Amino acid sequence: QQLRALRRQWLRDQELSEREPVLPPRKLGPVAAFWERFLQPGGFWRQQVYKTYQTSGFILTRVLIPAWIIAYWLKYHV
Repeated sequence: QQLRALRRQWLRDQELSEREPVLPPRKLGPVAAFWERFLQPGGFWRQQVYKTYQTSGFILTRVLIPAWIIAYWLKYHV
C-alpha cells in the first residue's frame, strides 16, 4: 500500500506544470535575427519571395526552355 502511494506521488511529481520547462531566452546574432523575422509565416517578404519563385519557375519551364529548344532546332536542323 505504501509503495503504491509513493509510486503515485512520484508519477504526479513527473508531470510538468504550465510554467515548465523554463528555458533561457535565445540570444540571436544579427544575421540569425534577420532570418528569424524574415521567415515568419504569413510575412510580407516571405509571400513576395514565394510569388517570385512561382513566377520564375513558370517562366523557366514555359518560356525559356521551349525557346531554347526551338532555337536549337532552328539553328541545327533547318
